[in-house]
Amino acid sequence: MDGNYSQNDLSHVVEADKAHVWHHLIQHKQFESKDPNIIVEGKGMRVWNQNGKEHLDAVSGGVWTVNVGYGRESIVKAVADQLIKLPYFAGSAGSIPGALYAEKLIEKMPGQSRVYYCNSGSEANEKAFKMVRQIAHKRYGGQKHKILYRDRDYHGTTISCLSAGGQDERGAQYGPYTPGFVRVPHCLEYRAGDQGAPVENYGEWAANQIEEVILREGPDTVGALCLEPVTAGGGVITPPEGYWQRVQEICRKYEILLHIDEVVCGVGRTGKWFGYQQYGIEPDMVTMAKGVASGYAAIACLTTSEKVFELFKDNADDPLNYFRDISTFGGCTAGPAAAMENMRIIEDENLLQNCTDMGAYMLDRLGELQDKHAVIGQVRGKGLFLGAELVSDREARTPMEEARVQAVVGDCMQQGVIIGATNRSLPGYNNTLCFSPALIATKDDIDEIITAVDGALGRVFG
Repeated sequence: MDGNYSQNDLSHVVEADKAHVWHHLIQHKQFESKDPNIIVEGKGMRVWNQNGKEHLDAVSGGVWTVNVGYGRESIVKAVADQLIKLPYFAGSAGSIPGALYAEKLIEKMPGQSRVYYCNSGSEANEKAFKMVRQIAHKRYGGQKHKILYRDRDYHGTTISCLSAGGQDERGAQYGPYTPGFVRVPHCLEYRAGDQGAPVENYGEWAANQIEEVILREGPDTVGALCLEPVTAGGGVITPPEGYWQRVQEICRKYEILLHIDEVVCGVGRTGKWFGYQQYGIEPDMVTMAKGVASGYAAIACLTTSEKVFELFKDNADDPLNYFRDISTFGGCTAGPAAAMENMRIIEDENLLQNCTDMGAYMLDRLGELQDKHAVIGQVRGKGLFLGAELVSDREARTPMEEARVQAVVGDCMQQGVIIGATNRSLPGYNNTLCFSPALIATKDDIDEIITAVDGALGRVFG
């Protein structure tokens, strides 16, 4: 930390925070007896709090966002220059950064054609759901309106996004939910036994469970299937072999739109521009947010194929026959300006390859921890997006108690390393440690993370 903040200044900030800020995902009763953690500054992969304590950030801003690391002056300059020229105009008109970033983004996404700007992943998914519903009314008399979603996947915080959420504890106490959303089973092969699934050809079996739901609901009522390419907060679940190919076949067979939620995986997290590109599938709609501008500006995007876009152009004489939607802050120009520079950094610094290489290295290092600590049941991941599932009995695969998993997270924090874990999301299965270091991570960074986890596991489990 550069020391530009006096202790008096920081003390005032802490008191102001305690008195007035409503933090995300926090029970505030604790702040009656202790101070909140305030992150004051970041550089590279490290952040400092109000007490000057340095932490290595292994979760890219706490929620998988700051993909190119902290302190990127070129992104700040790109945003500042754009704000002086034009900070905002409603999305019914275009802007220079909006047009240029859309062009650059679509170049990375063969099969996609159009970009709809908004300001959060939840909002992007909500836009996609609205498109599906409007298409159902336009072409199918409103009947083909149901949206399938997967157990353990997460798509955002609005009521409709929670209606499409496969994490029951996240949605608890927020019902009643939006009708027309239907759950399909998860595809975590490690938990196949819990599903009564066969050992062989699990990927095809898991995909076929989706078809069974479609047939039960009626194919003429199902408009879209919304899935994460790699399940994120549900336990960093990489899809089993054969799964995605079969999912694509099923969607085409029943004329169901395939909506891929890349809010976490998009723009480099898995080692390709988008997670779905790891599996050779062709989505109809893609949503993205976190890594689009690495948190330097608020931006989210919904992209669609030209086929989807054309559905909103036919019968132009009908005054209701277009996508009648607006996102106020989708008109902010800072987002696409930051996203352009973010993408340039990833390209010029070859960060997709670094993500692939360092991800493989970290997976190997986690494997070493698995050999050493019996509480690690499985390690898994793609690129720099990794998880370690903790169990109290490796042979029985009994999920570790959530409190003890959180104790590992807390121990790492005390050591100055920030890691994540599934928590208050999946009843009985909040037992996976989560890692998503920035795409700039080095072997030294990863070794520091592994050392911290190793020490924490030793202390928590003896």
